[in-house]
Amino acid sequence: MNSAILVTASFDGIWPWAADAARRQWEREGEVEFHRLGPEDDRAVADVLRAPATVHRLLVLGGKLTPGCVGRLVGLREIAVCSGYAFGVAETAPLAARGVKVHAHTTEGFWGESVAEFGLALTLCGLRRIPQLHRAMLTSQAPWDYVAPPGTERPGGRGHQFGDDPRFAHGTLAGKRVRVIGAGNIGSRYASFCRMLGADVAAWDPLAGEPAFHRAGARREWHLPRLVADAEILAPMLPLTDGTRGLVTAELIAALPRGALVVLVTRAGICDLPALRRRVLADELALAADVFDVEPLPLDDPLLGRHNVVHTPHNAGRTQQANEQWAEMLLAKFDPA
Repeated sequence: MNSAILVTASFDGIWPWAADAARRQWEREGEVEFHRLGPEDDRAVADVLRAPATVHRLLVLGGKLTPGCVGRLVGLREIAVCSGYAFGVAETAPLAARGVKVHAHTTEGFWGESVAEFGLALTLCGLRRIPQLHRAMLTSQAPWDYVAPPGTERPGGRGHQFGDDPRFAHGTLAGKRVRVIGAGNIGSRYASFCRMLGADVAAWDPLAGEPAFHRAGARREWHLPRLVADAEILAPMLPLTDGTRGLVTAELIAALPRGALVVLVTRAGICDLPALRRRVLADELALAADVFDVEPLPLDDPLLGRHNVVHTPHNAGRTQQANEQWAEMLLAKFDPA
């Protein structure tokens, strides 16, 4: 089966590892005609391919598929056309009408592992204040001094063998009550990581089947208020949809125990962000977040640089591996050569 891949610079600017991953996968099945167009090259797909009529499988990543191309791709059996985030439904409709299989992604699972691991990293950073200590060491040696000032020694306070902030969830993940909202591709992975490290994990997801909770190693909680009531770490890990927007209400956030750590790595809009901000800024909760209500955060945002906030710039899913998985999951829809 003759296979061809065309990728543009604009697509590489979004998924810089995906096209080459697709090429490697198809090359394991046979020869692949591969074209990478420069920024100024706006040729249509059929004008780039050496023999358009002989191509059976075609992956167009950012390229231009015109009505003229459709007429020249007479041997085509399968195609996927993607501009970066959107798949070319209108462009491929004439091909679908004549029986060509048109493929598009049906899942976001390609970045699940990356986001779940990032969530674990944020959790550990939030518990141990790793970013804050890193930053403080750049300008002062005070972080090295664990001795309590004379007269301030007390149980649970600063000491030679204690360097965390006792106002918030701190120390090891082992033994912590981790409560996860969502048992899907990301939430179940994150829950399993926490369970492996010894946490007491419970999860809520009315749409997930029992196998998801079994994989996560999490006790299933059917009532969301119960889930948050004893949380030391709360991780809302759901996609943002009409049904999940604002799901974690102000009432639920108010019910979180004082000192709890909230971990945000999927979409911030599933939480009542004004309510969460109020409790974080009042030093009632800690926050470890990769996603926010406003992105990018203004440089004068009060969340930035706080002692109880770990923040990263929406980076959780942006890995080489997620790019490669994007390609692998799309190509899995094609018939083998």
